[in-house]
Amino acid sequence: MIKLYDKGVYLLHGTEIVEDSENAGISMSKEEAAQNTIAYGILKSHNTASDMESLQIKFDKLTSHDITFVGIIQTARASGLERFPVPYVLTNCHNSLCAVGGTINEDDHMFGLTCAKKYGGVYVPPHQAVIHQYAREMLAGGGKMILGSDSHTRYGALGTMAMGEGGPELVKQLLNKTYDIKMPGVVGIYLDGEPAKGVGPQDVALAIIGATFKNGYVNNKVMEFVGPGVSKLSADFRIGIDVMTTETTCLSSIWCTDEKIEEFYEIHGRSEEYKELKPGNTAYYDGMVYVNLSEIKPMIAMPFHPSNVYTIEELNGNLKDILHDVEKKALVSLDGAVEYSLQDKVVDGKFYVEQGIIAGCAGGGFENICAAADIIKGKNIGADAFTFSVYPASTPIYMELVKNGVVADLLEAGTVVKTAFCGPCFGAGDTPANNAFSIRHTTRNFPNREGSKLQSGQISSVALMDARSIAATAANKGFLTPATAMDVEYKGQKYHFDKNIYANRVFDSKGKADASVEIQFGPNIKDWPAMSALPQNLVVKVVSEIHDPVTTTDELIPSGETSSYRSNPLGLAEFALSRKDPAYVGRAKEVQAAQKAIEAGKCPLDVLEELKPVMTKIREMYPEVGKGNIGIGSTIFAVKPGDGSAREQAASCQKVLGGWANIANEYATKRYRSNLINWGMLPFLTDADDKALPFKNGDYIFVPDVRRAVEEKADVIKAYVVKDSLQEIELRLGDLTEAEREIILQGCLINYYRATR
Repeated sequence: MIKLYDKGVYLLHGTEIVEDSENAGISMSKEEAAQNTIAYGILKSHNTASDMESLQIKFDKLTSHDITFVGIIQTARASGLERFPVPYVLTNCHNSLCAVGGTINEDDHMFGLTCAKKYGGVYVPPHQAVIHQYAREMLAGGGKMILGSDSHTRYGALGTMAMGEGGPELVKQLLNKTYDIKMPGVVGIYLDGEPAKGVGPQDVALAIIGATFKNGYVNNKVMEFVGPGVSKLSADFRIGIDVMTTETTCLSSIWCTDEKIEEFYEIHGRSEEYKELKPGNTAYYDGMVYVNLSEIKPMIAMPFHPSNVYTIEELNGNLKDILHDVEKKALVSLDGAVEYSLQDKVVDGKFYVEQGIIAGCAGGGFENICAAADIIKGKNIGADAFTFSVYPASTPIYMELVKNGVVADLLEAGTVVKTAFCGPCFGAGDTPANNAFSIRHTTRNFPNREGSKLQSGQISSVALMDARSIAATAANKGFLTPATAMDVEYKGQKYHFDKNIYANRVFDSKGKADASVEIQFGPNIKDWPAMSALPQNLVVKVVSEIHDPVTTTDELIPSGETSSYRSNPLGLAEFALSRKDPAYVGRAKEVQAAQKAIEAGKCPLDVLEELKPVMTKIREMYPEVGKGNIGIGSTIFAVKPGDGSAREQAASCQKVLGGWANIANEYATKRYRSNLINWGMLPFLTDADDKALPFKNGDYIFVPDVRRAVEEKADVIKAYVVKDSLQEIELRLGDLTEAEREIILQGCLINYYRATR
């Protein structure tokens, strides 16, 4: 079904994979052939640096949603923003429900509208479109690059290389700066064959995620989709696979394009944006994933990660063993905070679920919903616990589904059809009951992301599936059923895009800024607090220790109802690590009090008694450390933090609470590490095994001359765990650009830009 090549390969004429270049008579070097990938060409055309080793990228367009755009614009305003230099689209698809957060959310929307007018942007009102569907319909273009403040910013199927990053990276673009990265590796995703009837894009995506996530095969690389199987897939099908590439932890994605993508642009009235893309006759890839589409079966990603995949057939045939395995994994994910069992989901030997949802940027596409309606037409979901909700990804899609009768078929079967909204994906809509099991064609199934709260003793489960198998399960009244088990005639309705829907409702400045517009602020919209520059010497207390194999950004800062506070840095920080370590905020604040005393010209020892023996021990070896040359704060340890969302608040909340660093064995994604750096936090790495760390929760770590070490580009940083004696340890910073070092030295991105204005 899927094969991973253990080394780089050549691809000839877009179809032939060659491992042994000498016997194949290939004279072109790997370095030369690597320049023939689609990814290389797009990156080169957007690179402003003099070489292709250290890239300095300027994007064509930017996009954000209402969880992130307030903080981004506030940061940019504090850094000297005058106007949006490139098209910037502000969508309102996350904090859409003002019932969650009250007027706070609508205040954010009005902030966005007035900023779009003042700075020359585009404003998409709530319920019109989810961020990525609007980008597909109105922003994508062949050979273009788009940067978005949402991790699922992926438009590769349309020939657009798109990346999801934390807000500060968009701030840099708004201030005419660049996105600085080393040239990423490019991994080919070779599609062969053709999907079986009833197999959908989520099935293919989950199979690829299952094969690549745990081994990091495509981590921070570009996935380039090639091979004869690409032409067998519709534009919607490709889009459905593409959006899920984020869950492999790749940097970005790009696909070959053809007449089906050309037709997509024609349907949307933007035929001029189409560009044929394909690799050169001889292209070299740093790795290759071979996918036989014909062998893909309906898949399910069991709790609590998109990589925890099985075929539905396998699950139904081995219920006892697989459910027991999921329960064992849950002990790690949930830290034993609640009892967790799936045994009650087995009814008469079949697996019963309480909820089915098709929604958002992954599930809410036209073809997915049409196929689901074909499956459930003439049937019904029954009158028991099972519920079924469908969210079209945009109002134009919704309108076409009304016109072609799909909505009527869904409603008759007992489906609830709702407006474009990302809520089910992050816990702000359709939260299941305690202990309920939900199957969803959305993007993620992390613990508690669906809205349950461990601190209240709640847990429910989310499994990811394709819309087709969700509809088959709905037609079977909640008993898990693969779509391939249903005898269905798929109509294959043609899509017609109504451009007037956006023309009548979306505010588009056409790039014209109006400085006379007053920004509308709500009482919850707060400026970022002042942040100190990196001191010469640093004392940090470990205030949280996380030993999960991977820590998601949702565990660092919860989604769901906390989203209402994302315009209020201090308010949101109160929720930091609340699902993983409820005591974190209190511990961090205790240490922060000492730093605040320093900033006020007072003695930190007067406000934090436990510091006295720590400083005494430090001064035995470093007597000069003290007033005027020291900073005090907190740090956390996690094995591999930062998987999932691009939300910068996973880092900024720690900074607001006095965090100076993270310590990790590795960082799950580039975007989380970038968020740490942009908020002036040291992204420390340790080689120590997480089961035998030289420090533990509650210990103090002293880092002497840390400022000089950053200035002098040191990689290995000498530090000490302060106990009865100073126990030396080594920490590493990893690669940092010149700008990243300066941002850390200044204390955060805002300070950096203020200093350079």
